[in-house]
Amino acid sequence: MDKENTFIGDDGLIYCSICHEAMELKLPTPLLVKFDRFPRQCACHRLQEEKEKKERRDREHAEIVSRNKRICFHEKRMQEWTFEHDDGSSPAMNRARAFVEHWDEVRNAKAGLLFWGGIGTGKTYMAACIANALLEKEKRVMMTDFSAITNISVNDAREYISCLVSYDLLIIDDLGAERSTEYAIQNVFDVINRRWESGRPLIVTTNLDMEDITKEKDIAKTRIYDRLLDMCTPVLVDGDSKRIESANHKKNFYKGIFKQKKGGERT
Repeated sequence: MDKENTFIGDDGLIYCSICHEAMELKLPTPLLVKFDRFPRQCACHRLQEEKEKKERRDREHAEIVSRNKRICFHEKRMQEWTFEHDDGSSPAMNRARAFVEHWDEVRNAKAGLLFWGGIGTGKTYMAACIANALLEKEKRVMMTDFSAITNISVNDAREYISCLVSYDLLIIDDLGAERSTEYAIQNVFDVINRRWESGRPLIVTTNLDMEDITKEKDIAKTRIYDRLLDMCTPVLVDGDSKRIESANHKKNFYKGIFKQKKGGERT
């Protein structure tokens, strides 16, 4: 107790000179003759303790989120792909936001999403936005791609697939870009099937058209697509290619720089 910030009140109790709350509580019936009161926290101490608790919780939360983001993404830049940075150009982003906002319902319904559409329309970005939002809620999310799944070694396949199944949300990018070997296709089916059996949500992105998926003739791929459509609601992500827009923006940026330089040389 800091005696410099205290004073004795008319009732004989010690008070805080800052918040003026009693720092002692008098017992109506003393336990012993010399012990008729016991210490209590004043408002200042309660606020300070709550502040320290919040700071501790915030640090722990930041550490958990940071660790889980490093595990989730294979590219560090994906950690910055969030709803806050969305340009609002894709209506499908509303479905992505709703997925996060209704996460408990989504999880209980075992409902996933299949983002499909042309190359560069923002499907991967959209999926990463969902991942980051759920990671901030301290959910365990893994985002990988089908090429990584198909390239896993025979010795590691069982453990790898079991690990993928354990996450609260699994996101697999770029369906259709995987190798078409028998072993690769079997790996993809095993992951999708085990996820289906687990009852946990799955998000998949693909450049394939829905007609390619629903009218597939290959039996091995049909098994994959049937499981996938049973788990995931297709969401079309269309519009202009973000990659082309980004490339054009960079071209215009450099044109501006070169123009300024050329103008400067003339002067």
